[in-house]
Amino acid sequence: MSLTEAVTLANGLKMPKVGLGVYKMENDEEVINAVKSALDVGYRHIDTASFYDNEEGVGKAIKESSIPRDELFVTTKVWNDEQGYEETLQAFERSLKKLELDYLDLYLIHWPVPGKFKDTWKALEKLYQDGKLKAIGVCNFMEHHLEELLEDAVEKPMVNQVEFHPELYQKDLADYCYQKGIQLEAWAPLGRGRYFDAAILKQLAVKYDKTPAQIILRWHLQHDVVIIPKSSNKERQKENADLFDFDMNDDEMKKIDALHKNERIGKHPDEFDYEG
Repeated sequence: MSLTEAVTLANGLKMPKVGLGVYKMENDEEVINAVKSALDVGYRHIDTASFYDNEEGVGKAIKESSIPRDELFVTTKVWNDEQGYEETLQAFERSLKKLELDYLDLYLIHWPVPGKFKDTWKALEKLYQDGKLKAIGVCNFMEHHLEELLEDAVEKPMVNQVEFHPELYQKDLADYCYQKGIQLEAWAPLGRGRYFDAAILKQLAVKYDKTPAQIILRWHLQHDVVIIPKSSNKERQKENADLFDFDMNDDEMKKIDALHKNERIGKHPDEFDYEG
């Protein structure tokens, strides 16, 4: 069990369960070095976005690594002001050029922009059907967004990347996605460290000789959720990946589930300022 452990998406594509998120990493030596060190540690899944403005750095690190392209899983996303059918096709080409890649493993709609995300999805379907993408999906979609999308979608989203951590345990959304064959992926899986001092996390950290962060990340994996913890520190990257040598029991999982407060770090998708 290692960083090569993967889930199988609805179309048969293997997606590594643990990846590196690069949100708020500068498009210079910071993101280049972070991606290079993660690849050196054994990560094979890198998650960026047009909005992060660091696709060039990610691409440079990949290019300078000796890892064959077909061993990597690279995700990027179309931002809100790039949505619409033609706009998305153009945005994809910009991202591909910045990343210096011939194809993407996963392309996601970053937020469900009202009145636009269905046309954006049609563009993703075309790119997928044309073979430029191995998988397509969405981010920050609630059940009602998915229902609206599925009304006339040809392809079902293969992934839904959402805010998901013990304080925001979106069980209903998770159950809905699994029922539909949509893989759930968590951004900010550590909740930006706000509750590492929770008693249950400290207790389990002692029991399993792990850190509270590792307990949280393992909780995600045992809920079949893909994770992309962010770190530019090589030792922390190693720690975030050292999750495959222990299993929590059902009672322990339920105690972590009970940390749920319905508290978000980011905006609720229905309250996001899509005009801003």
